[in-house]
Amino acid sequence: MAIMRLGEAMVKGSLITRDQLTQALERQVIFGGRIGTNILELGFITEGDMISFLSTYLKVPAVKTSDLNDIDAEVIASISSELAEKYKVLPFKKDRNRLHVAMLDPREIASIDEMRFLTGNDIIAYIITDLRMYYCLEKYYDIKRDLRYISVFGKDESAAEKKPDDVKEQVLKVKEQFAGVRDREEVIGILLNETKSQASRAAVFLVKGNVINGWKSRNIPIDRFEVPADGLSIFSEVLNRKSYYRGPLLKMPGNEPLIERLNGTPQDCCMMPIHIRDKIVGLLYVDNGKTAVLDAGLGYINSLVVMAAISFELVILRKKLIDL
Repeated sequence: MAIMRLGEAMVKGSLITRDQLTQALERQVIFGGRIGTNILELGFITEGDMISFLSTYLKVPAVKTSDLNDIDAEVIASISSELAEKYKVLPFKKDRNRLHVAMLDPREIASIDEMRFLTGNDIIAYIITDLRMYYCLEKYYDIKRDLRYISVFGKDESAAEKKPDDVKEQVLKVKEQFAGVRDREEVIGILLNETKSQASRAAVFLVKGNVINGWKSRNIPIDRFEVPADGLSIFSEVLNRKSYYRGPLLKMPGNEPLIERLNGTPQDCCMMPIHIRDKIVGLLYVDNGKTAVLDAGLGYINSLVVMAAISFELVILRKKLIDL
């Protein structure tokens, strides 16, 4: 009996909707990668939900992220860099004569047999997501990722998850700043200033009908920047999905004007829509330059965007009140 395609199986299992699958398939045509990778990057489900589903779908155990955080050098050395890159496998645990490895497809009997022959160990295969695999291959084997896969994981995630004790106090101060603004320029100023802790460069673009204009920025020259909102680009993807984009800034005609202003293609970037009453009025772009990646989690920047949107509405209401 033929195995149901992953996307269809996820719809049937109610993990994603039919519309979300369509969006992921359209994105796959543009950006490449497996369908599961595109679904993850769109933020429709978490990596935990994805790996759990893949385990059930393929009827194999799933690797735990915690088992990959600090793999012993001796275990890594049990499989050569060449073999790890060839079969996209990652050894993460060894007990007696059994070697536990994460694989993109644990059903590949030929590669399992070769690993068994070369290592002299029984191979216990686990499923892993593409993004996590390529991240770990770079971390432990120094096998550089294609830009396509530098999107969700970047800096040490255990460190990224740690929040300073005064984070609540900082958020409260920012809320007070946004609450006290008098015009939209102040809103954008606060937004750009507060992104400094997360990104070395930032820019806000204004959405005017079918045109995107540069508004204000930090370390990115966007004076007289103007591009159409349609066509294939990071701008159109965010506008069409009405959700954020996280990943490499791919080289395509629609992205060339932005790439030129950035003086090159960053490995990792993020663009978030700024909504006012269900309408996207602006776009926040952030990155850490051409060579560095952003933190694994961008929750603080997302919170800043939400606060900025509310602050915009306050400015509008204040003006209406004054004009009465």
